[in-house]
Amino acid sequence: MRLQGPLLVLVIQGVLIVEIVTGLATGQWMPVFVAVSTLVLTLAPVRFARFFGLELPGSILSAIVIFLFAALFLGEVADFYERFWWWDVVLHFLSALAISAMAFLMIFMLFEGDRYAAPPWALAVLSGAVALAIGAVWEIFEYGMDQLFGMNMQKSGLDDTMTDLMIDALGAALGGLSGFLFLKGRQSGGIGGAMAEFVALNRRWYRKLRDRAE
Repeated sequence: MRLQGPLLVLVIQGVLIVEIVTGLATGQWMPVFVAVSTLVLTLAPVRFARFFGLELPGSILSAIVIFLFAALFLGEVADFYERFWWWDVVLHFLSALAISAMAFLMIFMLFEGDRYAAPPWALAVLSGAVALAIGAVWEIFEYGMDQLFGMNMQKSGLDDTMTDLMIDALGAALGGLSGFLFLKGRQSGGIGGAMAEFVALNRRWYRKLRDRAE
């Protein structure tokens, strides 16, 4: 298992390894299981991307690893979901935003980077819909786990589900908007900067992309 990536990613992976060793030494199996699972997932994005012939920018890789660390390790082992009521809300928002932005890049890739093949607003709406659909599937998963295994993933039931979906919708809309602004050349930093970096690293998938925006 070879660790690689930006310094922040390596630091997080180092923290997880320390937690694994400490948990094994003290017999705390649940933290060990979560830490091992999180560590494996932090190694997956680069390998998954390369399997499909893609390169992940350091900014996107760091964002993925931070999210996994926050959702799994901090959320479950450090009990952030119970300690901070807003933790789940923030993670839902960020995940929907990120999925929408990545969906935009993937859909744009299908057009080989041809910004004139479809209106930017149509790509934004479609990418937002993809993110919202994934959020809905997750809520179905939570409901199924609660019903089949007696878990409490939905917490307050309908209120929790609807709140999550509304937060997902907001994040999905902003992710799609970021893609729209990226194609219009109006967003050079933040998400737009990460999109530009991804396109630059995977230029062969965006062969029809013109240098100047409309």
